[in-house]
Amino acid sequence: MIPMFRSEWLKIRRSVIWLLVAVSPLIASMFGFMDSGVETGERFPWIEALMMMSILHAMLFLPLLTGIYAALVCRYEHAGGGWKTMLSLPVTRTRVYVVKFAVIMMMLAATQALFLLAVIFVGTLHGFSDPVPWKALLVSVAWGWIACLPLAALQLFVSVAFQSFAAPLAVNVVLTLPNILVVNSDTYAPYYPWAQPMLAMLPREAYGDGAFNTISAALPVVILISFLLFFITGWTYFSKKAV
Repeated sequence: MIPMFRSEWLKIRRSVIWLLVAVSPLIASMFGFMDSGVETGERFPWIEALMMMSILHAMLFLPLLTGIYAALVCRYEHAGGGWKTMLSLPVTRTRVYVVKFAVIMMMLAATQALFLLAVIFVGTLHGFSDPVPWKALLVSVAWGWIACLPLAALQLFVSVAFQSFAAPLAVNVVLTLPNILVVNSDTYAPYYPWAQPMLAMLPREAYGDGAFNTISAALPVVILISFLLFFITGWTYFSKKAV
């Protein structure tokens, strides 16, 4: 497995993917800094900043980046018979698929880590006097990453199935836009993969129950089941795919 990770690293180390990792945290930090509502008068300023920045980051950019990462890790194999070259080596299709999924999740972990730093940066610039609520911030970031598991598995499946780099991205954009409406529904939002990261990241410490900011009790179960469903389906397709 380690040589395969090294191979993936050689493919992406000089690619645009590293610039994309910082895009969402950077934009979210600008949004948090310009939002005067988190400067004064809030009972929980850190949580308020986290919530405001998570709305933009998790509702829009995190789902989009998941699709972009998935498309990029498959881009080299779709070009010039890369799949045939890779699979002619002494590696199993299962290992190839697992490593590519792991690379996507590592990119998402890097994005989430930068988002955490962005929240700290915004709070420092605003001069929040309250201690940093590390538990709330870490839980939010970690749950956002976990909630990307089903979407990453689904996007990897789509990226493997389509040779076109643009097709998976177009599908992802079209299905991300309805988040604005879907996240307000307690009935449908927990089951919509593109809405799950936002539901998972929004903090609950300072806010009551509501359709917009409540993590459903069923959400972890839905995330686990949908992840297994999408991953197994994608892996099965890839295992039988003619290259």
